[in-house]
Parts: sequence; C-alpha cells; structure tokens
Amino acid sequence: MAKRRLQKLHTRENDVVSVLVPKVTPKRFIGHGLPGVQLEQLRGKLIVVEGADGSGRSTQIARLVAWLEGTGHHTVQVGLKRSTLVSEELEKAQQGNILSRTTLSLFYATDFADQLENMILPALRAGSMVLADRYIYTLMARDLVRGMNEAWLTSLYGIALVPDAVFYLEVSPEQLVQRVFAKTKQLDYWESGMDLGLSRDMFESFLKYQALMHDQFRRLTLTYKFHIIEAERAPELVFEELRERIQSMLAA
Repeated sequence: MAKRRLQKLHTRENDVVSVLVPKVTPKRFIGHGLPGVQLEQLRGKLIVVEGADGSGRSTQIARLVAWLEGTGHHTVQVGLKRSTLVSEELEKAQQGNILSRTTLSLFYATDFADQLENMILPALRAGSMVLADRYIYTLMARDLVRGMNEAWLTSLYGIALVPDAVFYLEVSPEQLVQRVFAKTKQLDYWESGMDLGLSRDMFESFLKYQALMHDQFRRLTLTYKFHIIEAERAPELVFEELRERIQSMLAA
C-alpha cells in the first residue's frame, strides 16, 4: 500500500511534493532484546518525542503525522498507556493513588512490552514511520526520581529498540505549570509527584517534581543521545526544527 501511495503522489503532485524515501538502517536493542526478532527485517523508522505534559508533544506529533503522510509515508502512533492488554487496568489502578513504586513500574513496563510486540515491531517490518508519544526514557526518568535502581531499569527495558531519533521537548517547570493550568485547570497527582512527599501543596510539588524530572532527562541525554529541542518557542518554530532534523535523519 505504501508503494501505491508513493506512486500516486509522484504522478499527481511531482511538481509540488518531493518524497524522500529513507534507506534501511540497522536496528539494535538497548539491551538483551526480544528473542526471535530479526532486526534486518525492520525497514521502518522509530521516532520518539519526549517531554512533560504541557511541553507540546501532542501538537508536534499531530503536525509530524500530517507532514509525513502528506509526503507519502505511512505512520503509526504509539505512546504510554495505549496497550490493549493493560492500559485500562493501569488507568483504573492509578486513580486510587495507592500503587507501590515497583508495581507502577512493572505495570508501565508491561504496557510498553505489549505495544512493542504487537504494534511497533509489525509497523517497522511493514516499513512504516512509528511516532512514539513518549518512550521508555520517560518511564526510566520517573522511576529514577523515585529511587529505583538504574541497573534494574536498564535490564527491565533491555527489550526496547534504540529509536532512529529521540527529541526531548524542553520546557521549564514554571512554564509547564502555566500551560497545564491553561489546558486542564488542574494538576495531576502523579505528574505532580505527590507520592514522593515533596510538598503538601500540589502546585509546589509539581514544580519540584518537574525540576527533578528535567535533571534526569538531562542526565539520560548523555547516555542515549537525545536531541534537545527548546520548546518554549512558538509551536511553528519547534515544528520547523523537528521537521529539519527528521529530514536529515531520513536522508542519512
């Protein structure tokens, strides 16, 4: 189907749109990986957009999807709590605010593993562009802030594929809280780190927790080589930088 779409696009709009067909690049796992997966068959690209709530992830992913599909690429979207296996149960369990740190971590790891096996890998085999609205790096940062062992987390998420590109949308905690209030009029218990006892005041706890998350992302960047995108700018400028970086990745 992807080939037919490309041919139609060339035929009708050759003078308007130039389609960049990416070369197949070798994939690798972060750690031990999944048994039976033949990495050479993964022809698509995995693009990850990380960032806190309020950083503009959803807006930018929607623009990237429109751009990529408009230039003939098939896209598949994944993200946290989108597994058909445990997403509903995870959502319900979080509402009680009583999950232990290890239980919450394993819940999210199960959600990720199910999407990896049943959504990400099949899409990459088909040559699709997979856009992840957050990936294991958010999960690792959350757990590290909560004192989880980093070696254990690295082993837990050793099944994950190394993405073709990771973009971290960087926004200060002070700007984040303004954006979240403007959008939802309230703060989330977990995104405010209320389980950590940082402050009894949710507003203050949010600022402290997001500062800790920012520090962990900055540290993880040194290991996993993120592209840091300054996301306090106008959405159009952020998208332009993302598009340029992805174009460079596809042309490499």
